[in-house]
Amino acid sequence: MIVERAYAHVDGEDPEEYPWSVPCVRQLLREGLRFTAPVTFLVGENGSGKSTLAEAFAEAFGLDSYGGSHDWKYASHRAKSALGERLRFDAAAGGRHMVRSWSARKGFFLRAETALDALDREGFTPDQRSHGEGFLAAFRGKFLKPGLYVMDEPEAALSFASCLELLGHIDQLTRAGGQIVCATHSPLLTALPGADIVEVGEHGMRRVTWEELELVDHWRRYLGDPQAYLRHIVG
Repeated sequence: MIVERAYAHVDGEDPEEYPWSVPCVRQLLREGLRFTAPVTFLVGENGSGKSTLAEAFAEAFGLDSYGGSHDWKYASHRAKSALGERLRFDAAAGGRHMVRSWSARKGFFLRAETALDALDREGFTPDQRSHGEGFLAAFRGKFLKPGLYVMDEPEAALSFASCLELLGHIDQLTRAGGQIVCATHSPLLTALPGADIVEVGEHGMRRVTWEELELVDHWRRYLGDPQAYLRHIVG
């Protein structure tokens, strides 16, 4: 693993303003977040703060908030978010050199909405492929070395079969020494054996098992009886 804990200290900021008002951010400020496995999934509803956390983790490691790698020469020059500016990492035993040395850092921030553009700007152009196929080709071609890889809803462009292929790539990357933090809505991805799952919501952050995830329960209920949900929505 590369990092074992993320934390931030804030003085004088209005606790009612974003992002300090988000429950998971408040908990991060109080307690930090410890990483206990090579893959950490952040799961929660839209607006829960999981993408806010993912972006801040990427920024704190030196990855561009638009998406891209640490040494991207054509970065978007976005200013860091307020949380990303203040976030710090405690290094894991295997990641001390990478965390302490700016030039030694390796990784990539993959946002679903900007993934292919970011990869194209870095010289990897998966021509003549669909969005999902290009996404997987990029993962096969660039996500190979030890480093911190942050992903925000990578399942957005992928079919069921492609999500399974992505899990295989994630497993290979972690075996090669990579560490992954992934914000997701996918019950398929979060079923990865050995992954740490952090559920984000009004409660803040809490570790759960795959079976305890609210999204898993909803998908089971929906697939078992779609009309139990749809009767309240359509017609």
